[in-house]
Amino acid sequence: MSGTGRKEDGRGRAGAIVSGLAVAVGCVLFLGGFVWAAVVYQPYTVPTDSMSPTVQPGDRVLAERIDGADVRRGDVVVFTDQVWGATPMLKRVVGIGGDKVACCDREGRLTVDGTPVDEPYLDRGPAAPGTQAPASPQDFSATVPRGRVFLLGDERATSLDSRVHLQDAGGGSVPLSAVRARVDAVAWPMDGMIDRPASFAALPGGVSDAGPLRLQLGAIVAGVLLILVGAVYGPVAARLARQRTPAGVAR
Repeated sequence: MSGTGRKEDGRGRAGAIVSGLAVAVGCVLFLGGFVWAAVVYQPYTVPTDSMSPTVQPGDRVLAERIDGADVRRGDVVVFTDQVWGATPMLKRVVGIGGDKVACCDREGRLTVDGTPVDEPYLDRGPAAPGTQAPASPQDFSATVPRGRVFLLGDERATSLDSRVHLQDAGGGSVPLSAVRARVDAVAWPMDGMIDRPASFAALPGGVSDAGPLRLQLGAIVAGVLLILVGAVYGPVAARLARQRTPAGVAR
């Protein structure tokens, strides 16, 4: 066998090794990303329009499993409370234990401990020429007991939220233990991540950190690319090696 033949075989073996390694690493990333996401996140289907326009009825959202200690103002959470009904609900946390939540100030804004909160996620249509509709059609004020949260829907005109439970024992709030998960993204129709409202960041405790969804998606995408590259690289490397072999050379 000639030296050229041995070089061709070497290139072919190297290509096969690189190809197999890329496919193996890609499978690990792809499957690992899916398993990680399945452990951390739970999908939910939005049943009503109470969180419009942030999420719409029928949307599929991905919610990170958390406990009550991780809840911050501005979070969109999934919770179940017997007083509100025995089915999972989605609302936005606007107040935590010790907060005084009220609406509305002179500019129609929600306030937390007297601090106005701009809520860009609301669809505040015009109330009159040159003015915006208030953040809530009805005025309210509530002090949130410790260990509980005050929840509002983003569709303030129709949402049945803490405002309709103000006369209950918790003053419209629900216990932190009722919170099951925090919504990070709309998976279908793939509207993307739900950002943490910057308007709550200036309040004590700030806002929550984003979940690991972007890292998980990155691992899955990288895995797919490596699998594709690995599957193509081996045959391409072997063909290139054959093309470099001069015609008529003995093997």
